[in-house]
Amino acid sequence: MEISKLLLIMVSAIFVNNFVLSRFLGICPYLGVSRKFDSALGMGMAVTFVMTIASFITWIIQIILNHFGLSDILQTIAFILTIAALVQFIEMYLKKALPELYKALGIFLPLITTNCAILGVTLLNITQHYNLLESVVFGFSAGIGFTLALLMMASIRERLELAKVPKVFQGTAIALIIAALMSLSFMGFSGLIGE
Repeated sequence: MEISKLLLIMVSAIFVNNFVLSRFLGICPYLGVSRKFDSALGMGMAVTFVMTIASFITWIIQIILNHFGLSDILQTIAFILTIAALVQFIEMYLKKALPELYKALGIFLPLITTNCAILGVTLLNITQHYNLLESVVFGFSAGIGFTLALLMMASIRERLELAKVPKVFQGTAIALIIAALMSLSFMGFSGLIGE
């Protein structure tokens, strides 16, 4: 029974309630980093890592806040500080271990700190009353769904560079149209899981 619930959480987070295409969270890095497949993959992996670790740490922080009766006052602040610290850790690691990826992400790496999808996953873990394992699975799956949307968009945008797009639609306009069409296509998954 536990495995089936975890599978439902995974399928729901990746396809049915995709953070970018269904919940509309994390749109800024979705549009900003999706020009090249390699940088989209790097950003997706970084976001998945931060979402997974943030889900684990914030679940423990929530237990501590509940114990002292401070969850209503400090929950959001504590979660934001946790996410910011994790992003700093990833930035330092990428700078030393993978400098090419660090350069490729460039200005978009700090976007992970302000990525509302990461804060959203940590808050949804609490509102959905997930246990620790479910929270980590949900965080990881939400990151996979974010990466999937990012890679799909990057693939389409790379192909569009070779297409004859009317001048009026070039750049951000065509990216928004593609995002809308992808969102509509992901609505087809809404009947997959009854929630």
